[in-house]
Amino acid sequence: MRVFGPKCSAKTAFTLLEVMIACGIFFMATFAILALVAGTLRNARGLQRIGTVDAGMAAAQVFDLMRTNRNEYGSDHGDFGSAYPDFSYDFEWQPYDTNGLLEVNIALYRRGSQKPADSLSILVYDSNVQTGPGARAPFMNR
Repeated sequence: MRVFGPKCSAKTAFTLLEVMIACGIFFMATFAILALVAGTLRNARGLQRIGTVDAGMAAAQVFDLMRTNRNEYGSDHGDFGSAYPDFSYDFEWQPYDTNGLLEVNIALYRRGSQKPADSLSILVYDSNVQTGPGARAPFMNR
């Protein structure tokens, strides 16, 4: 009697069903990774379209204006100078329902476009606003 090692039988190989299940799991994982990569590329293209300018940079201009303690109520516009010559921004100050808060709506525009490239709405505190019964905000006295 010859001994070749452990018992060999036809049942030690993978069945067709096991191979098909393994291939199905592999393809599902591959498609999930491809969907993730496609979404990341779509977001990257969106960032390239607007460039490196966003409405947060215009909000920084609003905060610079507030630090001078010369809050101008109503609306105004500006640009980023030679740093980003293709972009401008508009902002509008309006009263908010809470004492001392103002709402600032900021819109960022690309040159030649009427549709905003980005927008942002923030609440800022104005220390010049009088609070209490019968008090009026400075923008109401103008």
